[in-house]
Amino acid sequence: MDLMEENEECEEHLRRSKNKNKFLKKNRANKSFTCTQCGKSVTTKQNLERHLRVHTGEKPFTCDQCEKSFTCKNSLERHMRVHTGEKLFTCDQCEKRFSSKQSLKLHMRFHTGENLFSCDQCEKSFSRKHHIELHMRIHTGEKPFSCDQCGTSFTQKHHLDLHMRIHTGEKPFSCDQCGTSFTQKHHLDLHMRIHTGEKPYSCDQCSKTFLSAPDLKRHLTVHTKEKPHSCSVCGKSCSLLSNLHKHEKTHTGVKEYMCFVCKKTFISANCLKQHQRIHTGEKPYMCSHCDKRFSQSSNLKSHERIHTGEKPFKCSHCDKRFSQSISLKTHEKNHTGEKPYKCSHCDKRFSQPTDHKRHEMIHSREKPHTCDQCGMSFSFKTHLKRHMKIHAVEKPQSEITNCQKASGRRGQREHQ
Repeated sequence: MDLMEENEECEEHLRRSKNKNKFLKKNRANKSFTCTQCGKSVTTKQNLERHLRVHTGEKPFTCDQCEKSFTCKNSLERHMRVHTGEKLFTCDQCEKRFSSKQSLKLHMRFHTGENLFSCDQCEKSFSRKHHIELHMRIHTGEKPFSCDQCGTSFTQKHHLDLHMRIHTGEKPFSCDQCGTSFTQKHHLDLHMRIHTGEKPYSCDQCSKTFLSAPDLKRHLTVHTKEKPHSCSVCGKSCSLLSNLHKHEKTHTGVKEYMCFVCKKTFISANCLKQHQRIHTGEKPYMCSHCDKRFSQSSNLKSHERIHTGEKPFKCSHCDKRFSQSISLKTHEKNHTGEKPYKCSHCDKRFSQPTDHKRHEMIHSREKPHTCDQCGMSFSFKTHLKRHMKIHAVEKPQSEITNCQKASGRRGQREHQ
C-alpha cells in the first residue's frame, strides 16, 4: 500500500468518526490549514500533520510483530489483524471475509461491476485508483523499476521482484510430488496439473483440453491460422504478440538472460529455464504410457502422439496429416516451392535450415565432427559415424594410417 492510499484511508477513518457530522457542519466553510508542498487544504491542524507525512515519508506507528511502519494509527490497527487473523467484515454475496471495511468495499465492486476509474486513452475501466495508475504506464511507456543486474525495466515493483529471482536463482515454491521448484506460485499451480491430470481449458473446435489458458490460445491458431502480428524488420508474421517480441530480439541481438553455469545468454527467461535443465539433468515431464521423461512439455506432447497416433496438423494442399507442426511446415514447402534459406557464397537456396547449414560447410571447409580415436575431422556427423566403424574392430596402425589417407582424399573431393 503506498502513502497516498494510506492517507486516503486515514481520512476515510476520520469521516467515519462519531462526531463526523458535527465536525463537518462546523468546518465545511472554513478550510484554514493549507499544505505548502501541494496546496491541499484541510480543516484541522491534526489533518495537516497527517497529510504532510505523505510528503515527508514519516511513519511513526510501528508494528511490534514485524516492525512494519505506518503513517497513521488506524492503519497499524488494521495491519495487526494480519498477525491475529481477525477478519471482521463478511461479503453478503459470497461470504468471503476481510480484515478491513475498505477491503470489503473494494471487493463488492466485483459483484456490482462498478468501475469508478476510466482510462481516457482506451476507455478501459477499473475499480481502484491504484490499478488505473498502473494501467496508464502502458500508454506512457513509463517503467520506473529497473534491474541493477541487467538493466531491464518494469512498470511494477512486483514484476521487478519476480525478475530478480532469475539472477538470484531463488525458487521458493516446490512441488511435493517431484521436487521441482518454481519462482512463482502460479507456475507451481500449473505444474501440479501435470500430476493431477487436470486440463480445465477445452477447445470448442476439436474438444482438445489444455493445462492453461495460454496453451489453449496458442492451440486455437492451428484452427484459425491467423497471424496478426508482423515483424517490422523482416515481415515475419506471428499468431501471438509474445512470439513476435521474442522473434524481434533475433534482430536486435539482445540476450538479457544469462546462465550462471556456462555464461550462455538467452532472449527470454523461459529459454534460460529450459537450457538450465541441461546442467541439472531435470526432466519433470513424464509420459503416462511408457514412463519416459522429458525436459520440456512440448517434447512430451510430441512423444505421446506416438502412443495415441494423433496427427493434429493437416496440410492445406493435400490432406496429409502430421504429429508435429514443424513436420507440416517442412512438408508444405514441397507444395509452395519455397526456399527461404540462401547460401551466402553461391546463390543456391534451400527449403530447410539444416540443408542450408550442411551446404555452407562446403565453402567454409568447417569440420566440427572429430573422431576421438584418431583425431580425424569431418564436415558431417554421418561421415564420422561411417568412419567410426573402422575402429569398431581393432586394426594394425598401418591400416589406420591408410584410412586417414583415404579419408583425406574423400575430403578433398567434397570441396571440389
